[in-house]
Amino acid sequence: MTMIRYQPWRSLGDLHSELSRLFDAQAGGIAGDDTVACDWVPAVDVREETDRFVVHADLPGVDPRDIEITMEDGVLTVRGERKTEATVTKEGYRRVERSAGLFYRRFSLPDTVDSEGVKASGNNGVLEIAIPKLAKVQPRRIQVDVDAA
Repeated sequence: MTMIRYQPWRSLGDLHSELSRLFDAQAGGIAGDDTVACDWVPAVDVREETDRFVVHADLPGVDPRDIEITMEDGVLTVRGERKTEATVTKEGYRRVERSAGLFYRRFSLPDTVDSEGVKASGNNGVLEIAIPKLAKVQPRRIQVDVDAA
């Protein structure tokens, strides 16, 4: 008899992932594009720094030529495709968990970003998108003069 570990919260996590995927696909239709069907949704971190926003997306196995990044009307869109390798049936796979196919993510950014200065790079399967803030909205420290009386 095979023992299987019971993980009650895994189903809830799967439901959350599916709902996120559904709403991300629907956001494409709301913003004006046709509804985009996604095969998987990459994990993404968005961080704000003093002079820029940084987006890190986990895209292992995705060819950089298969990634499209656009910025329009304050919305950053990342879409692409992870292609599957030719499956050999004689290898005897019992489980395939790596998702492949189309992905699509959109992020609304504030008016303070410089859409002309967006840069993207990739390293070890992680896509980094740097979105600089406009110089005029950067906080400026003002020195207080002390009267020498």
